[in-house]
Order: sequence, then C-alpha cells, then structure tokens
Amino acid sequence: MNLTELELQNLIEQAAKKGAEEALKKVGLSDEKAYHDMRELRMLLDSWRGTKKTVGKTILQFATTALLSVIAAIVWMQEKNIGG
Repeated sequence: MNLTELELQNLIEQAAKKGAEEALKKVGLSDEKAYHDMRELRMLLDSWRGTKKTVGKTILQFATTALLSVIAAIVWMQEKNIGG
C-alpha cells in the first residue's frame, strides 16, 4: 500500500482528531458545556493561586510580627532589669 504525502497527512490528521475527541469524551469535556466548564475551572484555579499567595503573605507577616514582638519584649525586660 503506497500513500501519497497528502493522503498520509490527512490520515494522521483524522487519527489525531479522533484521538482528541475520545480523550475529551473520557474526561467529560465533549459536550457544548465543555467551554464553560473549562473557563470555570480556570477561574477557580486562578482564585486558588491568589488565595495561596495571600495565605503565604499573611503567614509571613504573622511570623515577622511575632519575632519583632519577642525582640521588643526581650529588650523591654533587659531595660527593666537594668533600670530596676
């Protein structure tokens, strides 16, 4: 069986399209709502990333504040002991 380059290219494109359609069907993204589902998932992922970033900053701020409070308490105690 000899295929021309064009026939081979068409065969490959058809196989790729069919494979993609089957893969989308397996994950439940083959219907007309798939676009909206993917958009919603992307928005959810963006929100999750933003939340993760905010939580990280909050934890860092808390740790920094706690450390500075401990340092301030130590300095205050030393000043109290020196003065008293």
